[in-house]
Amino acid sequence: MRKLAFFAPLAATLAVATIAQAQVPAPTVNVTVGPELRREVDKLGDRDVNEQIAGLQSQVGKALAQRYPGATANLVLVDLKPNRPTIEQVRRSPGLDPIRSVSIGGAAIKGEIVLADGQTRPVDYSYFTPDLRDVWGYSVWRDADRAFERFGDQIERGRF
Repeated sequence: MRKLAFFAPLAATLAVATIAQAQVPAPTVNVTVGPELRREVDKLGDRDVNEQIAGLQSQVGKALAQRYPGATANLVLVDLKPNRPTIEQVRRSPGLDPIRSVSIGGAAIKGEIVLADGQTRPVDYSYFTPDLRDVWGYSVWRDADRAFERFGDQIERGRF
């Protein structure tokens, strides 16, 4: 009986924390593709671009949940460059080597974050590999993923 009494305060604390968490709406992350990138989607491949959009939404969603619960991010994926050829690019251009063909990759993002209290903050972030020598050994979208991670870090730190 005494062991159960020990856990009662812990159970009450967990119940209150769960209720408090449930009252804060999850952040919303809306991502659209900018007009210039929209023209490139067929060349990059729909599947690849959609996976990158999902990755951006995930990174920003996590960051908003940490720093700005209940916020909404309305983002435009302005530019998106792979480090290696996508499946669609290799299919369209058989001369591309998915292993040895490399390029400077990354992403550019613009938009706004609307905080739960209604304040709007503009965002403009981009990261592209600074040097082609840094690309060897990377996956197709490593630098775009890195851009999304760094953008999420900036949001978590309140620097956007």
